[in-house]
Amino acid sequence: MDNRDKTIIQTSIIGIVVNLFLTVFKAVTGLLANSIAIILDAVNNLSDALSSVITIVGTKLASKKPDKKHPLGHGRIEYLSAMLVAAIILYAGITSLIESIKKIINPEKAEYTAASIIILIVAVITKVILGTYVKKKGKEVNSGSLAASGQDALFDAIISISVLLSAVVYMIFDVSLEAYVGVIISAVIIKAGIEMMSETVSDILGRRPDPEMTAEIKRLINEEPEVRGTYDLFINNYGPDRNYASCHVELRDDMTVDEVDNLTRRIQARVFREMGVVLTGVGVYSYNTKDDEAAAIRNNIQSMVMSHEWAIQMHGFYVNLEEKTLRFDVVLDFGIDYADAIKTLKKELSEKYPGYNIDITTDVYISDI
Repeated sequence: MDNRDKTIIQTSIIGIVVNLFLTVFKAVTGLLANSIAIILDAVNNLSDALSSVITIVGTKLASKKPDKKHPLGHGRIEYLSAMLVAAIILYAGITSLIESIKKIINPEKAEYTAASIIILIVAVITKVILGTYVKKKGKEVNSGSLAASGQDALFDAIISISVLLSAVVYMIFDVSLEAYVGVIISAVIIKAGIEMMSETVSDILGRRPDPEMTAEIKRLINEEPEVRGTYDLFINNYGPDRNYASCHVELRDDMTVDEVDNLTRRIQARVFREMGVVLTGVGVYSYNTKDDEAAAIRNNIQSMVMSHEWAIQMHGFYVNLEEKTLRFDVVLDFGIDYADAIKTLKKELSEKYPGYNIDITTDVYISDI
């Protein structure tokens, strides 16, 4: 077991123990005080304990070694476990809302005591400490489910404060607010569950790569003296800290295959060493170095292409003056029809450079330029 998995499991176990302890004390207190708000708070703590169990199971399954059916490992299981945690929180929130509405319709008198107030104060302090600790550990090891559990614990502290305040108001003014507080608690829980579910679904679908990561990878590659630019950086995520990527680099048109091979191997080794990202492929664009006219044509075409607001970037340009062929890639923004964009560009370029065979490849705006 590596340090990351060990940290996640140890932190989750702490969360389980603390939440079970709070569940028992809050449940007993809620039953004795006939308080729906405290009982719902106890149920919420129980769901947190179950969430931690799921986090542990998900981490263990995600750490399984690659096999024939899953050659890139099982890391995405962590996203499924995070989704289960979100589903549990959502279910707890909906159940709490139903019970709170029932209490509004059929109110029952609560009986708070000094002991119940003390227990609620202890619960608030405990949840703040636990939430801060778990969230910090989750960020340290890049565990979405662990960070979500920590955030949920901090939400619980707010919930416990609201229960505490409603108890104090009842004891002082003899006004029962707990059923209405229960509705607010439920709304907070449901909102947290929906947000967590949305984040996890984005991870599973494949979200846009982290701009800082893509910028750093491009910086490392562009530091190689032979590289004029890095493009088409595509990152596939197979679980936290399991990233596989590919890209294109722009090189001189007079480099030998041996030189390109040595360069790409050097790039792959450096990116993995410094970023932990596996570059599965490094494609090559060549640029003209033997004719000044080619550079002038490139600059002119780039101005024409980039005059369109839907054109994000042009790269991979190469022109053969003898054969009258030119090729380049253009990154298009979302919302534009690719076929229409290519038709427009070819029409404009054909008018400017009649007789040329124009090959334009469209690229998706995958990562920040």
